[in-house]
Amino acid sequence: MASKKGKILIVDDNAGIRKALKILLPLYFGEVEAIPSPVTLVSTLERFRPDVILLDMNFKSGINTGNEGLYWASELKKMAPDVEVVLFTAYADIQLAVEGMRRGAYDFVVKPWDNEKLVSTLAAARDKARKALGRDARAEPAEVRSDGSMFWGTSRPMAVIRRTLEKIAPTDATVLITGENGTGKDVLAREIHARSLRRGKPMVAVDAGAIPETLFESELFGHVKGAFTDAHADHVGKFEQADGGTLFLDEIGNIPLHLQAKLLRAIQSRSIIRVGGTKPVPVDLRLICATNMDLGALVREGRFREDLFYRINTVHLALPPLRERREDIVPLAGRFLTQFASKYRRPLEGMDASAQEVLKACRWSGNIRELQNVMEKAVILSEAKMLSAKDLQVDSPGTGALGTAGPGAAAGGMKNLAQNEEQLVREAMKRCGNNISAAAKSLGISRPTLYAKLKKYGL
Repeated sequence: MASKKGKILIVDDNAGIRKALKILLPLYFGEVEAIPSPVTLVSTLERFRPDVILLDMNFKSGINTGNEGLYWASELKKMAPDVEVVLFTAYADIQLAVEGMRRGAYDFVVKPWDNEKLVSTLAAARDKARKALGRDARAEPAEVRSDGSMFWGTSRPMAVIRRTLEKIAPTDATVLITGENGTGKDVLAREIHARSLRRGKPMVAVDAGAIPETLFESELFGHVKGAFTDAHADHVGKFEQADGGTLFLDEIGNIPLHLQAKLLRAIQSRSIIRVGGTKPVPVDLRLICATNMDLGALVREGRFREDLFYRINTVHLALPPLRERREDIVPLAGRFLTQFASKYRRPLEGMDASAQEVLKACRWSGNIRELQNVMEKAVILSEAKMLSAKDLQVDSPGTGALGTAGPGAAAGGMKNLAQNEEQLVREAMKRCGNNISAAAKSLGISRPTLYAKLKKYGL
């Protein structure tokens, strides 16, 4: 048997299941822990630092809809983006499983489980988590070790970005990635890290705009025991976690102005002071930032510090929207088709001409993320060996996921488009249990954009 590696955390209220898995899983993995409920999940996550969490969908709340598991799946991906979550459910509901994966779960396993399938799924999730953190780094060139998730295509804008990336990746230059939601800013950031000299060290990703103001310093810089109520132990912040590697600050344009000064100070000094501490802690990291906002405009409006803007903008990579690289749409869709056909064990061989025409005609307001969601759903629901236009649940050509009018849309249709948008937002919020983050992700838009639409429609 190959050497055992990886750390698995089981969260399940059934004592019999926990006992069985504590016997089975240590045969294949380095360390295995089990807890009966999410009550101690946060503290266990920080102490045990698992690669994979096997998360039950229902606990002892008397609810069997799976919503509790979906909630925790979302929260875990926000708290620990590099930890993979595998959902554990007794309900073989494909829509529930898909919703879980849209919230960031890696895969799902249905109870009663098949041992071989369970171990295989957890091992694949472990390998993905360890690769993302560089724990299994080897001496091969980054092009070999990269997970291949970056799809460059053949468009001219992407060719320019690729050439620039090859020049700057081996350096420690700070990079600012801009682009609409769903264009793959996080994927590009991972590609830069994978091709850098720091690829054997962690890449720590942070949704900077989602951190509550009261927790901003603690999350980024850490805190010492007793610094505030509930600070029962020292906490290592994201800057220290990324020491030696790469820190990826996503949605940096959403950071409030008064907190930007604290971030700038840490970037300039390359050191942090934990909340409640007095000793500066040096950090050696590469910084990559991303936003869907026009930071130059925010600077002119006084909403983003000019000195911080210049500090993070050493190299600027602007990802084009999918509608500006239409030659890449069908090949990218084909890549997703292959990926999901393998994942869901569907005997699909490709797409027919009608499907390709529909894909090329859509505006794709949600960009690559929207295309990925459409292809995943089509693969899951497919019944033939070739996907056709009827398998693709997309809006009419010229519109995107939220009914955004494309070029040539008739003015008289705007009212209907707005009505469709409102309905889609309502349905997403209901489906996600009013969880803003989950609803925004399912719609392929950012949290601030969803907030604006909720305000617009009085929801």
